[in-house]
Amino acid sequence: MDLHFGDSKPTDEERAAVDALLGPPESSWEGADRSEADLRWARGGRAARDRRDLLLPGLHALNDRVGWISEGALDYLCRRLTVPPAEAYGVATFYAMFSVRPRPATVLHVCTDLACAAAGAPKLCEAVETRLGPRSGVAVERSPCLGLCERAPAALVLRAGEDASAVPDGGAPGGVPRAAAVCAPATPDAVARVALAPENAPQEPPAGTAVPQAGDPGLLLLRRVGTVDPADLDDYRAHGGYTALRRAFALGPAGVIREVTDSGLLGRGGAAFPTGRKWQATASQPDHPHYLVCNADESEPGTFKDRVLMEGDPYALVEAMTIAAYATGARLGYLYLRGEYPRALERMEHAIAQARARGLLGDDVLGQGFSFDIEIRRGAGAYICGEETALFNSIEGYRGEPRSKPPFPVEKGLFGKPTVENNVETLVNVLPILTLGAPAYAAIGTRASTGPKLFCVSGSVARPGIYELPFGATLGELLTLAGVRDGLRAVLLGGAAGGFVRPDELDIPLTFEGTRAAGTTLGSGVVMAFDDTVPLPRLLLRIAEFFRDESCGQCVPCRVGTVRQEEALRRIAERTGVDAAADITLLREVGRAMRDASICGLGQTAWNAVESAIDRLGAYE
Repeated sequence: MDLHFGDSKPTDEERAAVDALLGPPESSWEGADRSEADLRWARGGRAARDRRDLLLPGLHALNDRVGWISEGALDYLCRRLTVPPAEAYGVATFYAMFSVRPRPATVLHVCTDLACAAAGAPKLCEAVETRLGPRSGVAVERSPCLGLCERAPAALVLRAGEDASAVPDGGAPGGVPRAAAVCAPATPDAVARVALAPENAPQEPPAGTAVPQAGDPGLLLLRRVGTVDPADLDDYRAHGGYTALRRAFALGPAGVIREVTDSGLLGRGGAAFPTGRKWQATASQPDHPHYLVCNADESEPGTFKDRVLMEGDPYALVEAMTIAAYATGARLGYLYLRGEYPRALERMEHAIAQARARGLLGDDVLGQGFSFDIEIRRGAGAYICGEETALFNSIEGYRGEPRSKPPFPVEKGLFGKPTVENNVETLVNVLPILTLGAPAYAAIGTRASTGPKLFCVSGSVARPGIYELPFGATLGELLTLAGVRDGLRAVLLGGAAGGFVRPDELDIPLTFEGTRAAGTTLGSGVVMAFDDTVPLPRLLLRIAEFFRDESCGQCVPCRVGTVRQEEALRRIAERTGVDAAADITLLREVGRAMRDASICGLGQTAWNAVESAIDRLGAYE
């Protein structure tokens, strides 16, 4: 390993941010003052390299304390972890939330993605930029989806500060920004006020306000959201909490996997892979240790169900992760959580700390001799890290680029060891499986798509939010619940990676097999309605811009294809018929190339929404 450090030095504040995470340096090889002993031998290199997974938390610590990552700060962090600065620079510049150039301590992220764009985000951005101006001490950044679609348009303010890089008890290394505030629904005046004084921002509404069905006794996954205090472990247990874990211990690991398999639970992140098969494949691997990773990096535009679950019922996720770890033989779990979710982070940190203090995490969970703990890792603004192997690379301290498969994660995943990865909704489904029993759970929904499903409804509806319905309900039934407005033009299923359907196709059953038969996709459960006031060509261009920005650039079909797709859509934004024919032909060729040859799902699905708009909605005719 060739380490080339520059001459730049960290400031005292930058050094303190890193030391708060890693502890003080032990020798001059790590950045301490030189001693006579350091001239005789080098020490700590191998141990430091084993801590490379702290690179991302270290970058967060610097960014949260100072607001940006200087060359001197990056060099100091690299000395502490024995990471080549060139590699660390590649990691730091990979994430949208980090900056390696000076910027103000306060950063305002204004969402310009689909739901917010339809709610007037472009005009909001222009008005906010005019009000704040370059001398306000606030950097205004146009952001992809912030996961606040039920309150669109939305903005997030993050302010760096001295307390930002402390490590909370049981929390995420790197802590949370000193001041983080959400403004949604956002107006220019409200956003400007919050940006200038985020510590005085109005309190966010309870998580239950995002669940129009809150309080319905028929709910399974959302039954505690809005009715139970998310900070109170005793309240959680009084409403059925930890009943599932006790049954898991009674069944044993093999019995838990059998129940999950018999329930027919399919992954809720979009791929719909059988959860029981994944757990069994991981548990049977002879190589140890095994790891559990919960993917809470929901960055698909229009998706916010995992945020609501973590904010409104955090102990449910802790319990579900403990069950998954018990079944698969994992002793350590990682919760990879979106960097744009400060309240979810605080709730999960508190829940993990309380569970650990009460013997529900740690060396002897519930006195059963089972050892398990959870570490939180914060993402930093990279859609691609929702792909499981890219997420593993991110945790390990590398650029979040997907790996080629095979080997599959159940064989060689995080740190090269067998790993089971599930998203938040999938894991939370395990609780009713164990409390109801597999046959009762499988009786919900359809034969091929069992159980309840969460749908993220936003756009042109009167009651946006998270809805829980059994698989098999139709799209029209869901939109009726949400109060779809007159003049419906199109519905986007599955988010930017999904597809559009027409207003006369609302009888599509919301199941994996039903949407597949209809030529579309259920994806992660995004249902975004657009009326005839929303310009469709501008919407498609925003989708193309999103994929261009979020492509990791590792493979040529995606790196080049997403750019060519955006260029073509920009050219034909105001064209129709014969004038658009040549570019539509080009779009089809580029789309096929991305779908057939891209390494991961980002490139393979980047053309889906555009294709469906052209073929189903007659865009550009």
